[in-house]
Amino acid sequence: MDDSVYVGNAGKDAPSDRGWLLGHFKDREDPRHSEAVEIKWGVHPRGDQRARWVEGEERTALLVLVSGRFRVDFPGRSVVLAEQGDYVVWGREVAHSWYAEEESVLLTVRWPSVPGYAVPEKERTRSQT
Repeated sequence: MDDSVYVGNAGKDAPSDRGWLLGHFKDREDPRHSEAVEIKWGVHPRGDQRARWVEGEERTALLVLVSGRFRVDFPGRSVVLAEQGDYVVWGREVAHSWYAEEESVLLTVRWPSVPGYAVPEKERTRSQT
């Protein structure tokens, strides 16, 4: 098999890295390693929420709703993704948090891929990003 090709299933692969399928955190030999972009398959039960706000963001992000109902909060504004394909994009320095109003599946793309922003394990109440 060619080591530069990886075939997988997002639902099965995602739990091993808190949902992240591609990014700087994968081994350099893994075709899913990238310092340019991060991709996540996020599965969130109803009521799941980020334990704290992300501030000082260094990346641009795209969040696409696959199923469910999901709210993304920004300072002074909330965006609800309610229909399959609804999405929101935000840039550098935009603080944010989120809340799963219903069980939700989302595809997240962030760029560039840089370390940081993971909520420490002890602060997580459920699967967090």
